[in-house]
Amino acid sequence: MRAVIAEDSLLLRIGVVKVLQSAGIDVVAEEDDAEGLLRAVEEHRPELAVVDVRMPPGFTDEGVRAALVIRRQFPGTAVLLLSQYVEGRYAADLLTEYQAGIGYLLKQRVADVAEFVDAVRRVAAGGTALDPQVVAQLLVRRRNDPLDRLTQREREVLASMAEGRSNAGIAEALVISESAVAKHINSIFAKLDLPKAETDHRRVLAVLQFRSGDGDGEEES
Repeated sequence: MRAVIAEDSLLLRIGVVKVLQSAGIDVVAEEDDAEGLLRAVEEHRPELAVVDVRMPPGFTDEGVRAALVIRRQFPGTAVLLLSQYVEGRYAADLLTEYQAGIGYLLKQRVADVAEFVDAVRRVAAGGTALDPQVVAQLLVRRRNDPLDRLTQREREVLASMAEGRSNAGIAEALVISESAVAKHINSIFAKLDLPKAETDHRRVLAVLQFRSGDGDGEEES
């Protein structure tokens, strides 16, 4: 796998490069702004771009806008966004428009090498990876929220689904069987009046659509 890195913090960029290289991933370009990132992606056509949300010159949403350009113009390149803070609206915007090859993690996750590399590979393979803190913000409780219908275990399963985990990954994380995971998922979609979805990224999209009040997706498992 080939990757391009766009991060204006030199220390973090070096760290991400080292982590990816240790996992056997070829880092073909390192950039510190969005313009350089887009040039590098056009030149190298990598399988993955790891992108800081906020970069020069404005340090606002340059990375997010670059990610949208990459997914539109270079669909073969997956994008994993890194952010210093939880900015759930960016995750919602990206995952509403693109249901595959997108990830959004807090920068602190890079320190957990195994988890970070797992997220990188999942996104590059066409899946999704959402930071648990982003998921928590997206699933914030509201009065008369249908999420109140869920048991605590079902909420844990739903949060794991939104992070982009497979049934096997959920079972491992929660120390339950895959058959139990499947039963919980069926119950979740029934209680939330959401159709069952076949793949991880469709399940993430369903969660995000539900949070925005649009839970009438059409995918069937």
